[in-house]
Amino acid sequence: MNEAPGRRRRVWPALVTASALTLSCAVVAGVASSAAGAEFTRGPSPAELDRAAVSEVALRWQAWPAGRIFPATVGYAAEQGGEEKARRVGISPETRCDKAVDAKLVKALRQAGCRGILRATYLDALQGVVLTVGVAAFADEVGAARAKASLPRAGRPSPGLRTLAFPGTVTDRFTSAGRQSSLVRQAGPYVVMATIGQIDGRPAKAVGEQRPTIFAFTGDIAERILADISTPVRPDCASEEWRC
Repeated sequence: MNEAPGRRRRVWPALVTASALTLSCAVVAGVASSAAGAEFTRGPSPAELDRAAVSEVALRWQAWPAGRIFPATVGYAAEQGGEEKARRVGISPETRCDKAVDAKLVKALRQAGCRGILRATYLDALQGVVLTVGVAAFADEVGAARAKASLPRAGRPSPGLRTLAFPGTVTDRFTSAGRQSSLVRQAGPYVVMATIGQIDGRPAKAVGEQRPTIFAFTGDIAERILADISTPVRPDCASEEWRC
């Protein structure tokens, strides 16, 4: 049955409009799909890489091997000039915050969000000075700065980081009574502390007047350990260490 010419004219524009809408929807869907695909396949932005670097730093105390945090030797500036190397005696397997510091400091560190404290003991090149280095980990830089502010000023031997002696070595007389000095450094989410003495275990009050430079080199050791664990490194997506 033939339709009237007027009716055909009304149906044709409707068909064209419907076809145009279908095509338009297909184009929009294609664009959206392409955008989603690009979002999933694009590489990380500089801002995302920076955030990943900061997050990675905060996990190093758990992710890195103990020997990477505390190298077997650490260089320092010798009092007579040049560079010497302090030798690591041992590393503690204990990481609890309350086991690493004197009782008077536990509450302040807990309130600042202490996650763990790693400790190792070093000897200077002449094997006369012994120091225990502690790396305290916090959730972020704010917590670490808060913890540092609550610690006694550098130089006071106690309350502070507990000594870590190893029986059968020249450090076995390095006890709390033998602490003569201390230091504190902070960067990023980490606070590095050191408690320092002499291998004969003599207490500070038995030493008399000390040369101000006798323990100066220990700052170099603390700062090098702190720099290694707290310096962010942008992810290298081509490296097997990173998943981008």
